[in-house]
Amino acid sequence: MLILSVESTCDETAVAITEDGRRVLTDQIFSQADLHAIYGGVVPEIASRSHVEVISQLADRALSVTGLTRSDIDAVAVSYAPGLIGAVLVGVNFAKSVAMSLGVPLIPVHHTRGHIAANYLAFPELEPPFLCLAISGGNTLLVDVRSYTEMKILGQTRDDAAGECFDKTARVLGLPYPGGAPIDALSKQGDDRRYPLPKPYVGENPYDMSFSGLKTAVINLAHHSEQTGEELDRAGLAASLCRAVSYALVPRTMQAARKLGYGKVCVAGGVAANSRIRSDFAAACEKSGDRLYIPPLKLCGDNAAMIGAQGYYEYLAGHTAGTELNAFANLSLEV
Repeated sequence: MLILSVESTCDETAVAITEDGRRVLTDQIFSQADLHAIYGGVVPEIASRSHVEVISQLADRALSVTGLTRSDIDAVAVSYAPGLIGAVLVGVNFAKSVAMSLGVPLIPVHHTRGHIAANYLAFPELEPPFLCLAISGGNTLLVDVRSYTEMKILGQTRDDAAGECFDKTARVLGLPYPGGAPIDALSKQGDDRRYPLPKPYVGENPYDMSFSGLKTAVINLAHHSEQTGEELDRAGLAASLCRAVSYALVPRTMQAARKLGYGKVCVAGGVAANSRIRSDFAAACEKSGDRLYIPPLKLCGDNAAMIGAQGYYEYLAGHTAGTELNAFANLSLEV
């Protein structure tokens, strides 16, 4: 089954063609990072307009590079939630028009479910059930993936997402946007114990997390240094942040893995590209005996191939939609 999939929830426009949820024929991505860099973050109106300008070109290019025609497409999948509402609407309306014109099914896909499904593309042998930590600039979730379409949230951030810490820290350190990769690179030059940072405990659910206090502590350190003239160890701060974020994520995930007993731990989303988090998970799973699955870097960030992968299983489960499909800024992946 060939699925043309669309992703436009934030600042990447992407159109992919996948086969049977496991094989990527092409994944055409236009990054808007340069458009937003001067603002230090995503400007929703600019993002929406850019999606409009390039999305049809990406679809044409996807067909061209694969040698396929429009009649070869069996279904259209689209990320319909969550995200910047104007940006999501561009992708949803484009996907609806394509599905209608081709006379094929339209498959709505939750964006975070797509990130989880990126592991199916990287590891064809992977099948549910498994535990997945989904970490990005907008979400931080511990998910019990019971089947391809049945998922239960075990824990989540009570406030900011893990990726928010990296982006905001990069901004106060004068690093380019998006901040994940620059922070990662800088951290490798520093002492990860240079600055003591908070390790929040958030209450009754051991799997819930909080990152707002960590983000605030880093910003206050940088501002204090600027105001007092004290030299800030930028590399040490970046390394300390990576250590603190990993400390918040890895032990909780491994605790949940022990409880579920699946023997399989997955990590997904843009923050899964962080080298400290990847290495800490590798060490933890080697110690516990769990099999670790983390996608290659190209599948960690937003892309349309992951939407096509999850879309295949949503289609098999009968989850299709018509022209009434709407976009949502917030929506639980359990829906």
